[in-house]
Amino acid sequence: MQQKEKRGKKIKKKLLHKYRLVVLNEETFEERFSFKLSRLNVFVFSTIFAILLIASTTLLIAFTPLREYIPGYSSTTLKKRATELTYETDSLQQRILVNEQYLESIKKVLTGDVKAENLNKDSILEVVQREINEGQFLPSKEDSLLREKVQQEDKYNPLTDNPAVNFVLFPPVNGTISEAYNPEEKHYGVDIVTVQNSPVKAVADGTVIFAEWTAETGYVIIVKHPFNLISVYKHNASLTKSQGDLIKAGEVIAASGNSGEFTTGPHLHFELWSDGYPINPQNFIDFN
Repeated sequence: MQQKEKRGKKIKKKLLHKYRLVVLNEETFEERFSFKLSRLNVFVFSTIFAILLIASTTLLIAFTPLREYIPGYSSTTLKKRATELTYETDSLQQRILVNEQYLESIKKVLTGDVKAENLNKDSILEVVQREINEGQFLPSKEDSLLREKVQQEDKYNPLTDNPAVNFVLFPPVNGTISEAYNPEEKHYGVDIVTVQNSPVKAVADGTVIFAEWTAETGYVIIVKHPFNLISVYKHNASLTKSQGDLIKAGEVIAASGNSGEFTTGPHLHFELWSDGYPINPQNFIDFN
């Protein structure tokens, strides 16, 4: 028991024993400064210094950009940019999906698979263009044969669906026709030479069902008119209307230009489609 007490006193004495640390001038041995230390002081100061060093290093790594230089930590800027790119990619995918759906719908209209009014269920269009439901009538056999004969004879004339209505087509631009309508060479419209940035006007009242840029034909705008008539305007320099806009006859919808790969100079490529069939615009419009 006494030995333990002696040993404890000895250890305590060693810890509390004072030592003097003196700093001298090497040449003159002049005392610069000195201070007293004990082993316990050195141990306490060393522990506190180590704790402060570890805490400050942790704070620097956790709350400053220095952590980006340590292997295993990702950059905050890179994370933010990656998140933004993810949102942009998702938005672009949604836009591409919508554009593909509209392009597919337009293809069906041009080939006659569906009626154009089925592409848009907006209430405005339903009020503006409301046609008679043919299923409400039960025509006789002779009447059906006569209707089929007349339809075959006049399927290329968009103005015979309702002779009681005075339906006039206005020229989109005035100019010289450089290439006429030629379905055998798959040229389903007319090319009208005109001055760059000339106003392109709608041939009749209608609704814009397509207004986008295409690589081959530049800025293209397609308008759906009454009586299942569709007008197409290609190679424009710019568009003034957007998809879904309601327009009036003679209203400016684009500016003529020379956009797209399939063009050799400023002109307007204009097409007319009726019930999914191309028709010659010169039969109904005077471009001079």
